[in-house]
Parts: sequence; C-alpha cells; structure tokens
Amino acid sequence: MASPDKIAAVAEIKEKFENSNGAVVTAYTGLSVAQLQNLRRALGDNAQYRVAKNTLTKIAANQAGIGQLDEFLKGSTAVAFLTGDPVEAAKGLRNFAKENDALVIKGGVLDGKALSAEEINKLADLESREVLLAKLAGGMKASMAKAAATFQAPLSKFVRTADALRGKVEQGGAGTPAPAEAE
Repeated sequence: MASPDKIAAVAEIKEKFENSNGAVVTAYTGLSVAQLQNLRRALGDNAQYRVAKNTLTKIAANQAGIGQLDEFLKGSTAVAFLTGDPVEAAKGLRNFAKENDALVIKGGVLDGKALSAEEINKLADLESREVLLAKLAGGMKASMAKAAATFQAPLSKFVRTADALRGKVEQGGAGTPAPAEAE
C-alpha cells in the first residue's frame, strides 16, 4: 500500500507534467543546495526545477501520458518542467551545465516528442521566440512593401506615359499628323 505522502507526490508531479509544455531530465549529483538555487534562478519563469524520485516520476509521467522519459530516469534525477519559452529554458540549462560539470542533461520531452540531450542543446542554440517573431514580422513587412510597390508600378508608369503624351499634345503635336481642315 502506497503512503499518502507518495500518492501526493505523484499527483503533484503529474500535475506539473500536465501543466507544462515539456520537461528536461537532468542528473544533478555533486551540485550543492546553493548551486541548485542558482539554477532555479537562472531558469526564471521559463521552468520549474524539481528533484524527484525516479519511481514516483515514472508513475506520474505515465499517468500524464508521457512514457518517453523512462529511459532517462536512472540515477540521481531532477526534472525541469518547461512552462515558458522552451528555448530560453534550454539555454539556461545548457549554460548552467557549461559552468557546472555536475549538471548533466539526460534528455526530455517537448510537446509530446522525446528529445535527446543533443536535441535539447540544439534547441538552446535557437533564438528566442520574441526574436524569431520579430524577424518574421520584419520579413512580412518587407514582403508587403514589395507587393505595394509592384502594384503601384503599372499605375505610375501609366501616369508618366499619359503626362508625356499630354506634353506632346501641348507642344503642337510634334510627330503627329495635323488634323485635316474642312473646306
């Protein structure tokens, strides 16, 4: 029979899996409490970092419909539940792991797709969501400006041609035959 504490822990972890858009599993052996606090600060609003027992985490992940994490839940394990921008969270974990060899990224899951440690590092190499959206908006604005210029070009060409024709007519119709006079 499971103890009430374990049942509550599984329910809490399951809720974190369900309320996050991804999770990154790490090994943390050798990190001090102060270093773990620094990691949590580095992740900010983009992730919640929690040390959890593998068995309880497996049960909670399976209850939440995430079976892809079982292979990563061995040894000392902590999970970063991604609630904000996954790119920023991946960058925070990768940068912290560079400074602290004791933190090892094992793998994770993002929007239901399993990710290896290498894929998480590639995710960290991406630009943030805001930068990507700004680039997309800039590209769309440039495309609209090109389209407007393209649509405006025939109209302005017509106006220039009509203006040139009007100028010729005002100069006495140079190059055009004079109308015949009636007698």
